[in-house]
Amino acid sequence: MAEAVFMDLVDKKGLSRSFLADSCGTAGYHIGASPDYRTLKVLENKGIKTNHKGRKFTVSDFENFDTIFVMDKSNEQDILNLAKNDLHKNKVKLLRQYDSIKQDLEVPDPYYDPIEAFENVYEMCVRCCSNFIDNAN
Repeated sequence: MAEAVFMDLVDKKGLSRSFLADSCGTAGYHIGASPDYRTLKVLENKGIKTNHKGRKFTVSDFENFDTIFVMDKSNEQDILNLAKNDLHKNKVKLLRQYDSIKQDLEVPDPYYDPIEAFENVYEMCVRCCSNFIDNAN
């Protein structure tokens, strides 16, 4: 969801040439899969399309991206464990560091919750991604 929200905001701000985003997980069990159907429904309701397929984070992502967002501290630790140096480690950031209404630094996993939880995560992603984009320029 965060990738689709990020790219939608980048496009709306006319910054498509300035940003590249990709999404991945720290485990391999969703490789090749589409996002959760509730994620797709929330995005569709907001007019956002995605054709994303799951992939696993690789060490080469440290070289390919300037910032690596993680949703929670568990994912943060998984990614930091793969970092080869301080340059890599400094790229890793919790997405909610950019949340103007942060009550917690972690994005909650809505998987076991109703669609309203996915809508809540969507709103977090919009705030965080928008703040990041605005501060990156």
